[in-house]
Amino acid sequence: MDVRVVVDGANVVGSVPDGWWRDRRGAAERLRDRLVTAAREGVAGWPGPVEVVLVVEGRARGVESVPGVRVVAAPGSGDDTIVELAREAAGRPCVVVTADRELRRRVAEHGAEWVGPGALRDRDDPPR
Repeated sequence: MDVRVVVDGANVVGSVPDGWWRDRRGAAERLRDRLVTAAREGVAGWPGPVEVVLVVEGRARGVESVPGVRVVAAPGSGDDTIVELAREAAGRPCVVVTADRELRRRVAEHGAEWVGPGALRDRDDPPR
């Protein structure tokens, strides 16, 4: 697993207006379960298997890791945790899944690439 894929859980969940706000933890668990396939098959042009790290915050804390997807509960800002995970991946490919422009800028400073939430639906979306 050379590639690290860090998923901005709040941002990705919030990109689809499916009622997630009524059950944030449940929405994060559903996302985690969908990410198992991404861990196995790859994301955004990176073939699998890849290391998938789902960052959760707020009411989504408490979501457990499953085989193939490590869940990290941000102790404070989810964005700060994502930047730290990108920084720790220095020397190996890292892709962050988010639509947050400021977060994209911050992770790029550490050499990470980024893709939008659609990359989890369309795995051919190229990283930037």
